[in-house]
Amino acid sequence: MSERQTGLGRIIIAVYGVFALSASARAGYQIATDFGEAPVAYLLSALAAVVYIVATLALASKKPGSWALSTGAVVFELVGVLVVGVLSFAVPQLFAHPAVWSHFGNGYGYIPLLLPVLGLWWLFRHRPAEPAGRAGQAAPDRSEEAGA
Repeated sequence: MSERQTGLGRIIIAVYGVFALSASARAGYQIATDFGEAPVAYLLSALAAVVYIVATLALASKKPGSWALSTGAVVFELVGVLVVGVLSFAVPQLFAHPAVWSHFGNGYGYIPLLLPVLGLWWLFRHRPAEPAGRAGQAAPDRSEEAGA
């Protein structure tokens, strides 16, 4: 088990998993039953669900590239929460019904705002090691090749 998947990392993965399930269920129900009432909000909830699913799977993965995918998903989530949070106050008619990220996630106890901050902190504390031979290696001097 990688270090990212123990202790606090395991809790972060579990919270992302819960949000993946809850956002998916909420968006699915809302789209199936009331889509015409607030299509923007419901589609944003579906987008949030997809982001939570990707983040959960990438955080739990041991495959190469999973750190980068996790980081990308969590950064996208943070930007989404901030943009949707601002828009939900600035253009409230788009959010006749709340989305997961509207009002910075107040319907979920602001966890959608705090989770990506915690997730990014955790990811950068547990960044994969540089490949051997690259860490601390100076760039080659190419001044002679350029004719200098």
